[in-house]
Amino acid sequence: MSEARLDKHAPEAAEQAERQLPFRGGGFEPETRTVISVISILSVIAAWQLATTYGLINPIFLPAPSHVASALHSMLVSGELWMHMSASLSRIGYGWSIGTAAGIAFGMLIGLFSVFRSLGIPLVAAIYPVPKIALLPLLILWLGIGEGSKVATIAASVFFPTVIATFSGVDSVPRNLIRMAQSFNVPLGRIAWNVLLPGALPSLLAGFRISVAASLLVLVAAEMIGAEYGIGALLIAAGNLMQTDRLMAGVVVLSALGLTLGAVISYLERKLLVWR
Repeated sequence: MSEARLDKHAPEAAEQAERQLPFRGGGFEPETRTVISVISILSVIAAWQLATTYGLINPIFLPAPSHVASALHSMLVSGELWMHMSASLSRIGYGWSIGTAAGIAFGMLIGLFSVFRSLGIPLVAAIYPVPKIALLPLLILWLGIGEGSKVATIAASVFFPTVIATFSGVDSVPRNLIRMAQSFNVPLGRIAWNVLLPGALPSLLAGFRISVAASLLVLVAAEMIGAEYGIGALLIAAGNLMQTDRLMAGVVVLSALGLTLGAVISYLERKLLVWR
């Protein structure tokens, strides 16, 4: 009797054993869907074009995308755009590199040594909220109205977020990794290079995104105040002459530059954080 009952339920047990349940442990991993992003941008541009075409928006205050594209094309053909772009890229390249290098070094010192932590954190907390563009007149007095003051202003805007990202990343490295390296008598320099810096990379790359945006903001403001060439100089000149198509073309260039720099940082994250 019992054997017959077992034989009766055997196919059901086998069917349940073979039934595959959906995997629910994929983690929270949102994906960027390029098609949706492109469609959203094209929709905004189309709505903008239609609004200006049918007179819903005054083209003096907001020109149509076609007029902006025409102004951008004329500046490209004449070489004017590259003249302004090369000046801006040179300033942001030097300023961001100097500010990032100094910020990483100072942030590592804060993360490693108690004396630097005691001195550095209050100093960073006191100066970081100050708008760096407010320091430009003082830097002009010190360094002159040339490139030095603009590069120094950009470097200052990059330095502080990089410091915060660096020592925050160092603090997030598991202490047992450091103790293990110390137990093998690894020198401090190698611990910093092989343990702390790789462990701080996620926070550091996130800080890069903030510092890149900050450097672009300060770059444009500095060029508006005192520069003959640069995207900021182009924007202020076009605004003064009410050339809104050229002004919007400069805004499009800034947006494209920001997207490009963001894409570079995303590429670095994919290459450097494969272990995550």
